[in-house]
Amino acid sequence: MPPHIKWFDRRFDFALPVGIYPELIERLRGTPARVADRLAGVTVERLTSRPGAGWSMQQHAGHLADLDDALFLPRLDDYDAGALVLRPADMANAGTEAANHNSRSLSAVLMGLCQSRARVVARLEGLTPAAFARVARHPRLERPMRVVDMMFFHAEHDDYHLARITEAISIPAGELAIRLPGP
Repeated sequence: MPPHIKWFDRRFDFALPVGIYPELIERLRGTPARVADRLAGVTVERLTSRPGAGWSMQQHAGHLADLDDALFLPRLDDYDAGALVLRPADMANAGTEAANHNSRSLSAVLMGLCQSRARVVARLEGLTPAAFARVARHPRLERPMRVVDMMFFHAEHDDYHLARITEAISIPAGELAIRLPGP
C-alpha cells in the first residue's frame, strides 16, 4: 500500500455549494461515534503505544477534541468578527502534546471529544444559512475559505486521523513502532 499523503501536504478544492452545510454538520456530529467504534476493544497498551515520533491511537482521538476547542470554534469567532484572515493553526501541535492524552482513560478522551464536538455542532446549528457563505483567508492554504469550506476541511481532518487509527489497528502489535509514520 502506498504511503498516505500527510495532512499538511494536502490541497483542497473548495467547490462545494454552500447549501451542503446540513450534511457537513451531520458528518462532524458523527465523528465521536466513529472514533469510539474504531477504538472499541483495543487494548490500553495498543491505544497508547506511540509509534516512533508519531502519535498513539488515543492521541489521534484526543487531537480531534483539541482542535475543536483550540482552532475550529475560535475560527468561527474570526468569521463572526469579520476577520480577513483566520487565526493560524499551531503547526507543532503543542496542545496535543501537552494534553498527555495517553495518561487519561480512553473513556475520558472520548468524553472530551463528545463534549467538544457537541459545542461545535451547537454553534453551527445556531448559524443562519447565510453565515455559511462568510469568507476569510486560510493562513496556510493561502486562499479564501467559506464557513462551509472550513466545515469540510475539519471533516476531512477527522477522517485523516480516523484513517491513521485504522492503519494502527491493522498493524500487528510488534510492528506498530516500525511501520507507522508520524502524525
